[in-house]
Amino acid sequence: MTNPARMVSFAVLVAVLAAIALLSYRVMVGFLLPMFLAVLLVVIFGPMYRWINARWTGHPRLAAGLTTVIVFVVLAIPFLVVIVPGSFEVVELYRDVEAKLLEGKGHDIDVDDVAKKLVEVGAKFGVQLDTDQIKATLADRSREFAQQFAQHVLAPIALSTTQYLGRFLIGLGVMFISVYYFLVDGPGMIRTIMRLSPLDDEYEQQLITQFDELSRAVVLATLLSAFAQGILAGIGFYFAGAGWVFLLTMLAMLFAMIPFIGCAAIWIPVCLWLMFTGHPVAAVVLAIYCIAVVSMADNVIKPFVLHGRSNLHPLLALLSVLGGVQALGPIGIFVGPMVVAFLQTLLNMFHSELAAFGETDVKTT
Repeated sequence: MTNPARMVSFAVLVAVLAAIALLSYRVMVGFLLPMFLAVLLVVIFGPMYRWINARWTGHPRLAAGLTTVIVFVVLAIPFLVVIVPGSFEVVELYRDVEAKLLEGKGHDIDVDDVAKKLVEVGAKFGVQLDTDQIKATLADRSREFAQQFAQHVLAPIALSTTQYLGRFLIGLGVMFISVYYFLVDGPGMIRTIMRLSPLDDEYEQQLITQFDELSRAVVLATLLSAFAQGILAGIGFYFAGAGWVFLLTMLAMLFAMIPFIGCAAIWIPVCLWLMFTGHPVAAVVLAIYCIAVVSMADNVIKPFVLHGRSNLHPLLALLSVLGGVQALGPIGIFVGPMVVAFLQTLLNMFHSELAAFGETDVKTT
């Protein structure tokens, strides 16, 4: 018979554990994202750390420090080359739009030229359009759009740069410190978690293997493909004379991470902008270049990196990314597919347990 005093003690222990766990979560919630990114970086650069550690036997901390420096350099290069200039272009764009609004010029488009083209297109379809009315409508709409864009999009970004920069630098520091300690003490942490976890060791090892393989495949394929597509698109924007090259390149990289949408969400509007601003040849050439080169880069890089390691159905991959972004923000691009893949793995484990229970019942009867 169970001792009542021991049951009370166990209940109190569970309550205290739940309270401390909740408090710990509230203390650490601001650093969960940098630590998660650190785990992904450790998975991706783990083979490099093991190679360095094998060359310098007996110096794991030195190997971890060198690997952390390499990770920092690898991440700093695209940040300094693309993101920083792109951020400055956002501020410059905001100031430019604001100045044009103060001058009463909400657009750079040649309204007369656009109105004439619309009238010509309407005439081909038998529709008579008034040039003056079109010019007035375009001027009002472009001015209204520029004002709304500056007020609701550019202003928050430009005015919150210092605040977000401080948070970003703190998170970046936490991430690199976590990378170092995860490389050094990661195996010991995993053994401790496996010892405390009630799951069977076989299932725990299966989950760890699944996370290692999936995260390396998904993250590496997504980042490499997005980076390549963004750089290729940026080259096209530069030679087409689109302007704001770094900003457009940064946006192309971000949108390239979303399946079935990709950086076409950026280069198609750019082509339309060039078309309506009197550069039809540049618009057509840029569109052909993006279709033939930029979009095809995704079909080359991702299959080469994945090699069948991610067995998610394309529909599930799309929904997991979109749902992950909606629920968690940009990091959902990586977390979403991992959650769905883990669900598949857990369902397989559950099915194995049910089968084992069924075999046990048969043997008992």
